[in-house]
Amino acid sequence: MAQGYVRISDLPQVIPVFPLDGAILLPRGQLPLNIFEPRYLNMLDDVMAGDRIIGMVQTVGGSRARPKLAPVGCAGRVTAYAETSDGRYLITLTGIVRFTVGEELPVGLPYRQVRASYAGFEQDLVAPEDNLLFDRHPLLEALKAYLNRRSLDVDWETAQEAPQEALVNSLAMALPFEPAAKQALLEAPDLAKRSETLTALLAIDAAADDEAPPSVQ
Repeated sequence: MAQGYVRISDLPQVIPVFPLDGAILLPRGQLPLNIFEPRYLNMLDDVMAGDRIIGMVQTVGGSRARPKLAPVGCAGRVTAYAETSDGRYLITLTGIVRFTVGEELPVGLPYRQVRASYAGFEQDLVAPEDNLLFDRHPLLEALKAYLNRRSLDVDWETAQEAPQEALVNSLAMALPFEPAAKQALLEAPDLAKRSETLTALLAIDAAADDEAPPSVQ
């Protein structure tokens, strides 16, 4: 159960959104954010006085001042909050459910709000049972090649023993893929497809001859 929400009807239909390319949130994932722009400080003040829900969403072109929002984002709840001496907010968003970006409200606020449709994402509210038949070997092999290329390492014991969803979603959120690849991971219909997409992205990157992040067509 994601952050205590058991039904789609429990969630707000209008939510503020935080457009941030290269960053995605997934259900039950945790995303730390450093908030410093005045409009998003204003947004945090408002959501902390309400239900603490923010929609994380990437952009897909449009004007620099008001880029077009990607079609799918993920709603999260502020689960950790601190204010720094220089006026920034350090927060953690915990993912609840993905949503389709609907109508943007013409409100007189410095930040953007949209109507969120959660239809088709009801399964996000329930953590999948860890599949004992899940073969994580292809994913871990692709991850090893990816990290070797960058002279990086991870705690392999943890990677081998972590629940399937935690492993796949934490890698999808943390690894520095380009925005289109991140969006493909976000929009994957289920965990199996996300794992497959993640494995392919890691393999493509590990086989590349340059330092450009992998892309998804």
